[in-house]
Amino acid sequence: MRTIALPFVLIALAVLALIVYSSTFIVTERDQAIQLRFGEIQRVITQPGIYFKLPTNMVDTVQIVDKRLNTLEIDNNVVQVRDSRQYVVDAFAAYRIVNARAFRESVTGNMALAETRIKTRLDSALRRVYGTRSFGDALSEERAAMMREVAEFVRPEAANLGIDIVELRIRRTELPNNVLEQTYDRMRSERLAEAAELRAEGTQEAARIRAEADRQATVLLAEARRDADILHGEGDAERNRIFAEAYGADKGFFEFYRSMQAYATSLASGTTMLLKPDSEFFRFFKGPSGMVASEAAPAANALP
Repeated sequence: MRTIALPFVLIALAVLALIVYSSTFIVTERDQAIQLRFGEIQRVITQPGIYFKLPTNMVDTVQIVDKRLNTLEIDNNVVQVRDSRQYVVDAFAAYRIVNARAFRESVTGNMALAETRIKTRLDSALRRVYGTRSFGDALSEERAAMMREVAEFVRPEAANLGIDIVELRIRRTELPNNVLEQTYDRMRSERLAEAAELRAEGTQEAARIRAEADRQATVLLAEARRDADILHGEGDAERNRIFAEAYGADKGFFEFYRSMQAYATSLASGTTMLLKPDSEFFRFFKGPSGMVASEAAPAANALP
C-alpha cells in the first residue's frame, strides 16, 4: 500500500509546490509591478519584496516594469530653420517610468511603443522649435533656450504615458552634407572679402602714417637746417668780430699772420705761380715787417 501511495504523495507535493510558486512573485529595487486580473489592473507595487496572487496565470498575471533611468536617442533628424536652410540634429532624452498604471493603460506596458511615441513627439518638437529660429541661433547662446522649449513640448506627452523626462539635450547641430561645402565656400568668400577690406584699410593707414612721418621728418630737417644756418651765421659773425678786434689791436701782426696762412695754403697745394720778385705777395719774405732792413731802419728812427 505504501508503494502504491508514494506516487500520489509526490504528485500532491508537486502540485502544491506549483501552486505556491505560481501564487508568489518578487519585486526588486529596480522594478515595479502591475498585478492584473483578467487584464484589469488590481494594484501597482512600487516597493521591493515578496508578494502573492491567485495561483497560475489564468486569473492573475504580473507585469514587471523597469523604474530605472533609461535613455532615448534620436539621430540624423533633418530640421528646417526660419530662412528655409536645414540642420542635421542629434538629441537624446533621459527618462524613467513614474506612473506604472498610466504606462499600462496608454501603451499596454510596451516600452518600444512608448519610445516610438516619445520619438515622434521629440521630432515634432525639434521641427517646431528650429522652425521659429534663424540660422545662427542654433549655434549661439539661444541653444539652451531651444533645449528647454523642446523639453517643455515633449514632457506633457510623456506624462500621459506615465513617463517623466528627466533631461533632454541636443547633442549635435550640423549642416547636411549637400550644403556643407557650399556653406564653407560662402564662409571662405566672406572671410577673404573681410581680409581684403582689412588689408586695404591697413594699406591706407600705412600710407597715412608714412606721409605724416615724411612730413614730420621734412619739418624737423628744415628746422634743423634753419637752426644750423642761424648758428653758422652767428659763428661767422663772432669770428669776424674777433678778427676785427685782432686787426684793430695789432694791424701789422694781423697782416703778417694772414700772409703766413696764405703762404702755407698756396705752397702746400703744389701750385705753380709766376709772380714778379717785387710782387706784394712776397713782401714778408723781405722781413717781418714786409720791408728790407735798409727801409725798415729809417722807419724805425722815425717812430716817436
